[in-house]
Amino acid sequence: MRLKSEIWVKAYLRRCTVNGASGVVVRHGDDDAGAIFIKIVRQDLMAAVYAPAPAGLDDADHDRRWVSRFDRGFVPEAEAETLLNRETSFDSDLWIVEIEDREGRNFLGDELLP
Repeated sequence: MRLKSEIWVKAYLRRCTVNGASGVVVRHGDDDAGAIFIKIVRQDLMAAVYAPAPAGLDDADHDRRWVSRFDRGFVPEAEAETLLNRETSFDSDLWIVEIEDREGRNFLGDELLP
């Protein structure tokens, strides 16, 4: 059984804070099952976006799996914002969580797919 989106986001923000990063919910989606997008912003204002892995790439060992939305990892923040704006135009229930970390750490561990 998958954790509700709201609970997962709260736990993720806590994980980031404990590790010295700051995070905020930029867009509050559906509490139960809203898709979660994570934007990581480095000190140089380059950003990465992580989205839920497509169906079939997740497994029973992980509650959620993630994929990078940009092949080159970090892009100018404006490019990341354009992607997120496009996603919100398709899905009004999604969450956007923004993490600011100097080093650009994503805190997703083994939940991140290559």
